[in-house]
Amino acid sequence: MTQDTPLLIVEDEPKIARLMDDYLTSHGYRVTTIGHGDEVLPWLEENSPELVLLDVMLPGKDGLTLCREIRNARPAIAIIMVTAKVEEVDRLLGLELGADDYICKPFSPREVVARVKAVLRRSQAMAEQAAPDHQKSHEATPVTLNEDGWQALAGGQDLGLTAVEFQLLRVMMQSPGRIFSREQLMDHMYRDNRIVSERTVDSHIKKLRKKITEALPEQEIIRSVYGVGYKYQPEG
Repeated sequence: MTQDTPLLIVEDEPKIARLMDDYLTSHGYRVTTIGHGDEVLPWLEENSPELVLLDVMLPGKDGLTLCREIRNARPAIAIIMVTAKVEEVDRLLGLELGADDYICKPFSPREVVARVKAVLRRSQAMAEQAAPDHQKSHEATPVTLNEDGWQALAGGQDLGLTAVEFQLLRVMMQSPGRIFSREQLMDHMYRDNRIVSERTVDSHIKKLRKKITEALPEQEIIRSVYGVGYKYQPEG
């Protein structure tokens, strides 16, 4: 998925933008660069890149704000955050806002290409898994998803899910009855290759179950399979 795949680089440092542009172009991607945060959303109204490489520190609208707004407006676009700020709080915030991966400066051009390829592979796999009729399957269940707004409803009530919780619920709902291991679910939660324990998945599932139970106290929607993982299988 490299030949002529459209990408957007949002980076205000010309040397870095040019380096990423040259390297990604040489690997077959069709690249556009933007150096000001305020220009991104207007550009996206007229264009549809597969992936955005998004710097955190930008003139005008900052990268974290843009990440949230792009994710809300165009959820199908993959986002990789790029930053020199390595504090864990920024890393977590960027991913909670819906980023697919995170690259810290300084980086090698090869790392950028590898990350882009990996994120695009995941995005393509999720799209193929969801097509063509997962929306119909959602409609027949107690929980429905509004993927354009990253919103989950149970009994007409907004569950108020975080981006990670929404991703977990969505991937399980796309394959009702399929058992997902914690490692498989982790791949959809955190895409920056961080090392996390399986308890992290359990913690997110626990919070997700609690929110669903509050809305649907009489139904078990997400079930655990001892020693294996979790599955979405409503009662009935």
